[in-house]
Amino acid sequence: MVTTRYLLAAVAVGLAFACGACSSRPSQGVLVPVTATAEGTARVPVLAATTRQRSTTDPGEMFNAERSQGVSYASIVVSIPPDSARKIGEVQWPAALPGDPSRNFVTVSANYLNSKQAFSAAVATLAKQTGRSKVLVFVHGFNNRFDDAVYRFAQIVNDSKVPVIPVLFTWPSRGETRLRAYTYDRESANYSRDALEELLDMLASEPSVTEITLLAHSMGNWVTLEALRGRSIRVADAARKARTDKLKSVLMVAPDVDVDVFRSEIRRIGVFRPRMAIFLSQDDQALALSKYIWGGVPRIGNVDPDQEPYRSEFERDHIEVFDLTSLKSVAGNAHGRAFTQVTSVMGMIEQRMIEGQAMTDRASDLGGQIEQAANSAN
Repeated sequence: MVTTRYLLAAVAVGLAFACGACSSRPSQGVLVPVTATAEGTARVPVLAATTRQRSTTDPGEMFNAERSQGVSYASIVVSIPPDSARKIGEVQWPAALPGDPSRNFVTVSANYLNSKQAFSAAVATLAKQTGRSKVLVFVHGFNNRFDDAVYRFAQIVNDSKVPVIPVLFTWPSRGETRLRAYTYDRESANYSRDALEELLDMLASEPSVTEITLLAHSMGNWVTLEALRGRSIRVADAARKARTDKLKSVLMVAPDVDVDVFRSEIRRIGVFRPRMAIFLSQDDQALALSKYIWGGVPRIGNVDPDQEPYRSEFERDHIEVFDLTSLKSVAGNAHGRAFTQVTSVMGMIEQRMIEGQAMTDRASDLGGQIEQAANSAN
């Protein structure tokens, strides 16, 4: 069972990514290491596995938006400025490169890892150096460049103080908001499902790893479900015999997944699966647009969980549901609501745990519970 502290921290990390690539940033050169240092900075190591091609035009990008025929690996260390010089919850992008580590996020080191074995060794080394054995794998959504995802992941791991080994799984997103980019991203997600499955298997086989939590946002949830479906065929029988699986929890934030497809995937994955939680908003306009694009079928990330058949299905499948509709959103951005209101969301989760409620319990006035929990957390 995941500890309360770890679950709360992991949720914070996953929810904070709901904003996606929403900050202005330099167009090139972000991951070129700088030599300057500053007092009071924090350093966050990020290990990455990707189905993107190596960039040949921008060494500071490392990997571009094109699809690779194999999986590549990297190790990046990000320097984060002192809390007194930044706003917690945001990435402080430099206006010009190189950035100033006293005020900006900067790259300390960025190295390609040339094999799966080198990546596995890097996980083991980081576990030994930090004394940590829990891995947090993040799968980003639509509209994310490689460097966007690296810096955002480093920021949230730092700000949430989550005691994990951070592993980023990044697939070939264009990092653009055009319709053509959306459809390209969706096919890239399909393209990458086997690679995510293989990454989870690799981490589960690493002796230094004791627990894995998988966090996904938006379109990244499709990659996640497909990987879980693939794993269920091979891992479930072995895990039943051993009564264990290192992949303990899957946290799905604003999932951009067709409701009928979601039902089918859950049935195929079966009852022997990780603990699953969905964070949804009924007024998520990004998912409403996705619904329109995909022929009018609702997305599981913006249904009403108290309406049938969703209520009964969630309870039957033991899926934990958090309806964030009652929370405020910035500039109408419900798709990023969990990012701007992460304190309230964590307060709600913590309050329900303190009261001894099952995570699957839902009251008729969930909005009131959120508000009460948020007030108690502040």
